[in-house]
Amino acid sequence: MMLLLAGVSLAAEIPYERYELDNGLQVLLVQDASLPQVVVDMWYQVGSGNEAVGRSGFAHLFEHLMFMGTYRLPGSGIDQLMEANGGWNNAWTMEDATNYYDVGPPQLLPTLLWIEADRMQQLGQAMTQDKLDLQREVVKNERRQSYEDEPYAVGQLEVPDLMYPKGHPYDHTVIGSHEDLTAASVDDVKQFFSSWYVPNNASLVVAGDFNPAEIKPLIQQYFGGIEKRALPERPAPLIVEAPLKTRVTVPDDVDYPQINLFFHTPAAYQPGDAEARLVAALLAGGESSRLYRKLVIGGLAQEVSADQMPTKYGSLFVISATAAEGVTAATLQTAIEAELAQVTSTVASPDEMERIKNKFEYDFLDNLQSLQNRAVALNEYWAYTGSPDYVNQDLARYRDATPEAVRDAAARYLKPALAGIVVIEPKIDAKGGK
Repeated sequence: MMLLLAGVSLAAEIPYERYELDNGLQVLLVQDASLPQVVVDMWYQVGSGNEAVGRSGFAHLFEHLMFMGTYRLPGSGIDQLMEANGGWNNAWTMEDATNYYDVGPPQLLPTLLWIEADRMQQLGQAMTQDKLDLQREVVKNERRQSYEDEPYAVGQLEVPDLMYPKGHPYDHTVIGSHEDLTAASVDDVKQFFSSWYVPNNASLVVAGDFNPAEIKPLIQQYFGGIEKRALPERPAPLIVEAPLKTRVTVPDDVDYPQINLFFHTPAAYQPGDAEARLVAALLAGGESSRLYRKLVIGGLAQEVSADQMPTKYGSLFVISATAAEGVTAATLQTAIEAELAQVTSTVASPDEMERIKNKFEYDFLDNLQSLQNRAVALNEYWAYTGSPDYVNQDLARYRDATPEAVRDAAARYLKPALAGIVVIEPKIDAKGGK
């Protein structure tokens, strides 16, 4: 498939072939011999939104456990085998998915495929209490370092309770709670693996310098014998449009206040999602954006950002600003709401629309230059839209958005009355000092 922008000379091509194994595994092959490199990207459609009550953080914990070895590759054998042959790997977890990726020279591709098939087949069987205890502590430390001890990050732990009702897939953080991580047992791990880490809940992208005629038989040999299983039911939750609470204040070891406004917005790739992303760019996409000029150049804030965070069952739009010396969170909130009143009532100027669209389109195409990014993009499009070809439609969502549509999206979703607000305030000691 070819992406062509009207009036823009940039283009990107992502040729691919898709087929399905008898066990339901989706396979996408992307040939690119421009570099002596291959990428194996394995996408499992399971994330924190699929966790059982009392087992928050389980999907992310499992991401760590997937590198703990199998019977055939015990201990750190996965990393050792890859790195000894010039490869490397990593993974990430979100609300809707867990993604594992391996990168290396072309001659390593059969090994990378074998590793992914091996752990899909038997990692659950090879799980032990020692492995669980080790990675449980790693994840707990990650929570401490990335959220509890990181300046301003503790506020992120408040967002699920602020924005989602109990029982919603997103009513807890991806990282999970210490209590739930402590409660996890080996049997829990094995059950989670057998429920979700199955071929009919996964898609495999192989990208880079390889010959499909040689690789297809290996994919069949390694993955074809892994049994498919019936997946647990995943009923779609009710759409959430307003926060459960309007405001939470969190003391933290910081010097300046920070305010974070959260709004419910349309789900990933649904109508309104692209317009929300353009609103974010209009508000805080660079030094010429509205909130940057008003808050940072205006001396009210040290920094400001806006972002649309898309997920399957509804997204969150966040505006975050850290105060300058002597400025309160209330002053920042007033200034932000004044700018929201403008963006929700008047259309962006032609210059503004051209700026945000050009920047978005350039970043979109530049991102696809990376072989690994193309592999992830195809997996993401397949998981969220059912079509890897959605890359053309995706870009068109932004290119075709009108100033009126951007204004209307802001007016519908970014009403101050619909904001869930997390304020981070400097801690006050017993003597009244910071």
